[in-house]
This record gives sequence, structure tokens and C-alpha cells, in this order.
Amino acid sequence: MIDFVNDTSINIDLKLPKQILAQLTNRSIELVLTTNDIIHQVNYDTRGIDKATDVLSFPYINMPNTPLGSIMISIDFVKQNASKYNHTINDEFVLLFIHGLLHLLGYDHEKDNNEQREKEEDIIKQYNLPASLIVRNS
Repeated sequence: MIDFVNDTSINIDLKLPKQILAQLTNRSIELVLTTNDIIHQVNYDTRGIDKATDVLSFPYINMPNTPLGSIMISIDFVKQNASKYNHTINDEFVLLFIHGLLHLLGYDHEKDNNEQREKEEDIIKQYNLPASLIVRNS
């Protein structure tokens, strides 16, 4: 289950994120779609990084019957990258969702040996999505 909070005027189709979530875990998540201004402040408050970012993930404590965590996505980055890479807003949203979800599941592309990149690639190919940020940069 996805508890979706949309702080924007953009309509997003959650069908594919729900399928991907169900494929990877039986736990629910919170998913927040917001703006660069908000994600910038959250990034600063939680990580000490004074800039906007495309996606943030906040895993919760692993306890029975609790959500896996929270994913926050910037609509401004979604629109910018969709335009830049010539694919749909929904495709870019799903790419960032996958990236954030894998972080909640314990993957960390900054520390692992390409496990997150490989898992992202597998999911992207399975759902016939365009290349994600982590794949575009590898």
C-alpha cells in the first residue's frame, strides 16, 4: 500500500509504483510528491545538505506492522528530467520512485558494489522504462 501525499497540482498514476512495491516488499510506504523548495528544506534539516534534490528516502525502524519508510520526490526535478531525457513525467516519477524504494530496502549506490544500479536496471527493463539517473550516470 502507498500512502500518497501530493503537494502539487500534477496528477500522477500510481498503478506502476504499486506493482513495483508489491513485487519488492509486502510493507507499505509513505510517498510524498512536493516542490524543490520543500525538498531543499528537508534535505538541509535531515542531511545538512543545502540544496534541492530529486528524491529522498527515510527508512523507518523495522518493526512488525510498520511501514517500510517514506519517499519524497521533487516534482520540479521530475519535470526537468522528463523534458531533458524526452520521456513522460510519469516515467520519470516511477524512476525516482524505484530509486527511493531501493534505498528503503537497504541498497546504497554510494557504498555498494553496483548492487543498486543492477537492481534498478533489472526493474527498469522488466517494466520497459527509460534509463534512470543512476543508470544514465554509469
